[in-house]
Amino acid sequence: MKKIKPQPTKPSHQYPSLLRRLGAWFYDTLIVAAILMVAGAVAMAMVAVLLHFGVLTLGNYLDASDYIISDPTASALYSAYLAMVIIGFYSYFWTQAGQTLGMRAWKLKLQNKDGSRIKITQAFIRIATSAFGLGNLMAFNNKRRSMQDIMAECEMIVTTEVH
Repeated sequence: MKKIKPQPTKPSHQYPSLLRRLGAWFYDTLIVAAILMVAGAVAMAMVAVLLHFGVLTLGNYLDASDYIISDPTASALYSAYLAMVIIGFYSYFWTQAGQTLGMRAWKLKLQNKDGSRIKITQAFIRIATSAFGLGNLMAFNNKRRSMQDIMAECEMIVTTEVH
């Protein structure tokens, strides 16, 4: 599989406003919601396959969705699966290009202070400390760094495309 190189960007040395951060967060929320719908359909298909082959029985549950939601083990596994999908989405985009699709639309880029891409551990720290995006509300310091940027030792900048 051919690896796609991120488009070259020139840092503007401008740090994003809260409005710009929230705009990108909103775009990404819509994208993640769509991805979670597909992931949920995949999970339901897996349950249907397991039921079909007799590996799984519903017992007292009404249907597969009732089983996934109400059974303590299935519910925990399903929640962990959806969390991994969300973490995978953000980790992939942040470490490969420094931008999610929402960040690209709002011309934002996540990077280390030297301009290099963040590492996977930084992405995990950023996800763990983001408080579902509410960490952006703390971006009022001189470089407008959010709580997750400070904790992951990275920065978000406004970019301009190089032509």
